[in-house]
Amino acid sequence: MSKDFFSYAVGVGSKNANGQWLEVFYPAPVLNPTAAQVSALTKGLNYNNAKQDIELDDQALSSLIENAEALGLSEQVNAYKALLGSKQPRVLCLLNEDSAAASTPEAYLKLHLLSHRLVKPHGTDLTGIFAVLPNVAWTNQGAIDLAELPARQLEARAKGELLQVTSVDKFPKMADYVVPSGVRIAATSRVRLGAYLGEGTTVMHEGFCNFNAGTAGTSMVEGRISAGVFVGKGSDLGGGCSTMGTLSGGGNMVISVGEESLIGANAGTGIPLGDRCTIESGLYITAGTKVILIDENKQQAGTIKARELAGKSDLLFRRNSISGAIECLTNKTAIALNEELHAHN
Repeated sequence: MSKDFFSYAVGVGSKNANGQWLEVFYPAPVLNPTAAQVSALTKGLNYNNAKQDIELDDQALSSLIENAEALGLSEQVNAYKALLGSKQPRVLCLLNEDSAAASTPEAYLKLHLLSHRLVKPHGTDLTGIFAVLPNVAWTNQGAIDLAELPARQLEARAKGELLQVTSVDKFPKMADYVVPSGVRIAATSRVRLGAYLGEGTTVMHEGFCNFNAGTAGTSMVEGRISAGVFVGKGSDLGGGCSTMGTLSGGGNMVISVGEESLIGANAGTGIPLGDRCTIESGLYITAGTKVILIDENKQQAGTIKARELAGKSDLLFRRNSISGAIECLTNKTAIALNEELHAHN
C-alpha cells in the first residue's frame, strides 16, 4: 500500500430498484489518513489496497467500529454506530489516490470533502464526475430514480399523500448533507453539494454557489459563483452579478476573485481578479474586452484586452458615461503600469 492515502469514509445512501447507487451521505469523511491507519481500519474486511467501495452489513460495520475504536477515532465511531441496524445501504468508500471518480460513492465522497472544507476548490480531481452522478428526482422522500418516479407519485397519491419533487438534477443541495459552521444560506436550494463556503459567508436569496467553487470566508454573495470559481476573504458579489465558470465558456482560464474585491450588481467577470478590485454595476468584463487604461494621474496609458489584467490587484473597471468606453483605473503611473504589463512579453 502507498504511504500516502487520499481519503476514506463510511456512508449511508439510497439505490434504485436495480441496485444502482443514487446518492451517498458521509457524516465524517477522513482526508489523508496514513496507510497504516487504513490497514488497521479495514482489518477483517475484504480490502484490496486500492480504490474500492465495500458495502457493509451489520457484521462488517461492527468490525469496522471495533477497528475505529482501537484507533481512537471517536468522531467516526459515533457516526458509524448510528448506522447500525439501518435498512438503508451502507458503504465504506476508500480512495488510495486522488484520481477521477469511477463510481457514485466515490463522486459523493469528493463532493463531501469540498463541502466539509477538507479540500478547497480545485483541490481534488473531479474529472468525469458527471458520468458517475445519476440524474435523479430529489423529493421530500429522498432521492428517487427518474424511471421509478411515476409509480412512486401514483403510490403517494393513492395514500392521499403528496410526493414533492424539489429538483431534478445530478447534484443535491448542500444543506441536505453538510451545513458548515459560521455560514448563512437564505435559500438552501441555491448552494449545491460540493460547494466550499468559508466561515463568515452569507449567501442571500438570489445568491448561488456551484460545486467545486466557493468562498474563503466573510463574503456577501448576492450573485452567482460558477463552477471552479473561488472568492477570497472579504470580497462581495452584488445582486445579479456573475462569475464565468470553466463549464460556461471560460476556456482554460480559471476564474477567481481576490480578497476585498467587489463585483457590482448585474456586473460580471470572465478574468481572474486580484485583491481590492472593483467592477462597477452593470459592467461585464470578458477576456477579450478592450479596456482603456487610466493611470493615477487620470491620463490614458493605452488600450489592451482585459486578459492582460488577469490577477492584477487594485483595479477599478468602469464604463465611461459619456463615450461608453470601458476604462480601468489603476494606482500606478503610465510608465510603471506599462513596464509591469509587458515585463513578460
